[in-house]
Amino acid sequence: MKNSKKVLIIGGGFAGLSCAQKLAGNDDFQVTIIDRQNHHLFQPLLYQVATAALATTDIARSLRQILAKADNVKVIMDDITNVDPKTQVATSAEESYEYDYLVMATGMRTSFFGNDQWSEHVIGLKSLADAYSVRKRVLEALETAERITDVEERKRLMTITIIGGGPTGVELAGAYADLMNRTLHSNYKNIEGSKLRVIIIEAAPRLLMPYPEDHSAYTKKHLEDSGVTVMTDTMVVDVSDRHLKLKSGETIDTHTIIWAAGMEATKLLNCFEGAPRDRAGRLTVSPDLSIPDVPNVFVGGDTADVVDGAGVKVPGVAPAASQMGRHIADVITYDHKAEGEAGSATGRPEFFYWDKGMMAIIGKNAAVVSAGKMQLQGWTAWMAWLFIHILFLVGFRNKLSVLLGWFFAFVGSKPGARVFTSRF
Repeated sequence: MKNSKKVLIIGGGFAGLSCAQKLAGNDDFQVTIIDRQNHHLFQPLLYQVATAALATTDIARSLRQILAKADNVKVIMDDITNVDPKTQVATSAEESYEYDYLVMATGMRTSFFGNDQWSEHVIGLKSLADAYSVRKRVLEALETAERITDVEERKRLMTITIIGGGPTGVELAGAYADLMNRTLHSNYKNIEGSKLRVIIIEAAPRLLMPYPEDHSAYTKKHLEDSGVTVMTDTMVVDVSDRHLKLKSGETIDTHTIIWAAGMEATKLLNCFEGAPRDRAGRLTVSPDLSIPDVPNVFVGGDTADVVDGAGVKVPGVAPAASQMGRHIADVITYDHKAEGEAGSATGRPEFFYWDKGMMAIIGKNAAVVSAGKMQLQGWTAWMAWLFIHILFLVGFRNKLSVLLGWFFAFVGSKPGARVFTSRF
């Protein structure tokens, strides 16, 4: 490995991990994957940890364990704070990392559309810590509501407000509706499941805007039939610790506010001055997924604004991120085989996205799937959603654990993860 190229991957999500796995075992490359966490997180199921349907270990696995057999891949837990494209060095507070090729797969962060002060009163859903915070806040509220006699305060404690009607918001609302309708009445003696209020607020005219309109209509009806209050064409103008205000002037008293609305690029992308970006700050990449005029730096996953070789706008979903990671590895390998220097973009293959569709679960036996001509709703869509998400989980143990967890949660109506650390 004396003359091998140094490949630095920042981010252990789907794009970064897939790139590292594709380069694993190839002694032409010394691969270093750096992440602020020591685990790969299956984000599509993060909401199930937040709603106490699954345990944290069901959707996360150690990066070191995944890549343990790859002698040419090194895993480091660190927080990269700066990248210098000229010197080809990435730095953290204490370390420096040289590279020949750099893969930026840092994901996205929560955006409050200029209202950063709201972050003190809401909980996002981007990490295991976020999911556990949501779970703890909801379960603590239920425990408090169980023992107090103040009717108005109990009502506030049992109001969950979700801002954002995309897949994450819809899936959260559906999961809390299941909690309300199927499990609360058998677990709490002083509060009734019907008293739990779940509200989902979306500024757009309908839920699930990227989906066909009939899917949005089905989703809205199913949630409302399950007891969820759906508010579309509704703008939030202020958020505080005990309530939120709408543009209409209405005030909603609520204890738990979950932010599932906007996302924006991470600050690390600011290191590439002059690089083209989209409205969310993501880097607009070349057809080979490199940054224009910086051909030895690639961008993958949610971090990238991508139009593929066929002119298709690539969505920010897990399958797309995995495909991008593998393509970046192929381009790096192509460069080496062509005996070109790092940064030589001549003849590189373009990225083409294989669209595997979009899907969202909205409760027990209910989901929507949109994949080309295949448009599914209800139980069939739910089964497709279950099978595909199990398929994408990393590691057999995770798949078996999640499958058993879902069996007990959905068939027995007895989720087994409603545990949190006491505040006393």
